[in-house]
Amino acid sequence: MITFILSIVALIVGYAVYGRIVEKIFGADNKRITPVHRLEDGVDYVPMSWWRIFLIQFLNIAGLGPIFGAIAGAMWGPVAFLWIVFGCIFGGAVHDYLSGMLSVRMDGISAPEIVGKYLGKNFMIFMRGFTIALMVLVGAVFIMGPAQILSDLTNGFVTVTIWAVIIFIYYVLATLLPIDKIIGKIYPVFGVALLFMAFGISGSLLWNGYHIPELIPSNIYNMNANADKFPIIPMLFVTIACGAISGFHSTQSPMMARCIANEKLGRRVFYGAMVAEGIVALIWAAAAMSFFGGVDQLNAEMAANKGNATLVVNLVSNTLLGKVGAILAILGVVAAPITTGDTAFRSARLILADFLKIPQIKIMKRIYISVPLFLVGFLLTQIDFGIIWRYMAWSNQVLATIMLWTLSVYMYKAGKFYWIVLLPAIFMTAVVSTYIMIAPEGFTMNHQAAYIIGGFITLLICVFFVIRMNRKSEGIKN
Repeated sequence: MITFILSIVALIVGYAVYGRIVEKIFGADNKRITPVHRLEDGVDYVPMSWWRIFLIQFLNIAGLGPIFGAIAGAMWGPVAFLWIVFGCIFGGAVHDYLSGMLSVRMDGISAPEIVGKYLGKNFMIFMRGFTIALMVLVGAVFIMGPAQILSDLTNGFVTVTIWAVIIFIYYVLATLLPIDKIIGKIYPVFGVALLFMAFGISGSLLWNGYHIPELIPSNIYNMNANADKFPIIPMLFVTIACGAISGFHSTQSPMMARCIANEKLGRRVFYGAMVAEGIVALIWAAAAMSFFGGVDQLNAEMAANKGNATLVVNLVSNTLLGKVGAILAILGVVAAPITTGDTAFRSARLILADFLKIPQIKIMKRIYISVPLFLVGFLLTQIDFGIIWRYMAWSNQVLATIMLWTLSVYMYKAGKFYWIVLLPAIFMTAVVSTYIMIAPEGFTMNHQAAYIIGGFITLLICVFFVIRMNRKSEGIKN
């Protein structure tokens, strides 16, 4: 209980203190004209109030991530609290703030274009294909899941196919219409509901006296039922992405970078939304560890349900929040993924438009860009994602790692204190390189060998960074 409360306080203090430090290092300027004032088009560049942008950004980056990921991460025990707190404050929030603000400084351009400017043309080409594929894949996956749940709720009266078509039509509208017409109106409502759900869960846990494991020396070990197969390092750091650090966020931030009216609001929107997501992740991790009687019981429950966190969400919500919980559970497992899928398709449209340099003011040009994306997305819904989706968590953290290195180069070139982003970049490089060596979907190597190879890869990238930056410095001096 004490660990949980202190973790919540730490995130809030991190926002107030470290968030200001990062903002000062970046140099947010309330006198600088933001893109929405110069490029307002009534479609993607639309001025909105900061609180509305905050809630949209929060739901954009949250969705199911801080719920399902936190539940799965809780299987390792209270050590998950450490990763959520420190990962969020020093990793995820820094990643989200700097990538969002850099997009603001560069007219709201998408993540691949930012990467290309600082890591080179080859990286930009890779990122364009990688992020568009990731966005379409995310959008497609979040069609069939909610469709199946909605069909079950209607006892099959409305079939999965019909629900999938309805969701797909909504995706089309949310992708094509101006951002303030659908997303700007319903996202704040769903964002508040998701926060209400989380705080309701935490209040019920405290009120009913559930025992939340403490982070004491005797509890700092791998509590996962398959500890030998799933070591804390690096498995936990990939399992809990949203709530700690997630590359998906950098693909979403440019949408809000095109709507923010003042650079000084960036900390509230980008850093603040990430901290809010971290709090949600903490609450669900605590609920998962305590609701079934302990971490061992959680592991047994997840094993019995084949890792299906949806059942945990339903059970916890219905038990702790009653009838209201039943409604919010539907929000958590249906509305949240849908609101992730629609912005994934919208982000894919913006990335493709930036790449092809096609203005998006006219509806027909938006349609030209979007039709191929929707076609591919629809075809992907017909495929079994069992194997492909296993790589998504790792791919997401690879994306975060690439963006962290991009931001490191930017900070170095700008003469700013780049260590605030370089250290997370080094850490995440070690995580993703080691993970793919150990993971079942990777090379399933011996752990010791995987750590050595992961460390070697990290060292090589660090050396490359130092050499590249020294060459740049020499070029500037000359």
